[in-house]
Amino acid sequence: MDAKTDQEKLRIDKWLWAARFFKTRSLAADAVECGKVLVNGTRVKPAKSLATSDTLTIRLGPYQHVIKVLALSNKRGPAAEAQKLYQETEESRLRREALALALKAQPEPTAHEGRPTKRDRREIEKFKSGVW
Repeated sequence: MDAKTDQEKLRIDKWLWAARFFKTRSLAADAVECGKVLVNGTRVKPAKSLATSDTLTIRLGPYQHVIKVLALSNKRGPAAEAQKLYQETEESRLRREALALALKAQPEPTAHEGRPTKRDRREIEKFKSGVW
């Protein structure tokens, strides 16, 4: 992986793509534009230059990652190499794990879409008439 030196800068959307937070660079740019990615606590544009030791707050769905940039790279490589580009804070990791457990503990939604089937309708009629 082509790691850059500390003095060089890299666009934030390229780095997010290379670090495998987003599948495409355009998705990364859209997330930055919409305010789902903060650099050192401030909202930025996709062309913002990123430097090592910057702190990023990335919101992906219900989860929020708080990471520190360790290295810069504009080449997307394997996930093991991408994880060497950043370090997630311990507090952020614990918060995400707790949220994952809470979401997993919630019951599955049981909303049934569309009309009931003939069998469902017959069961509803039995239930309403008290024959059940």
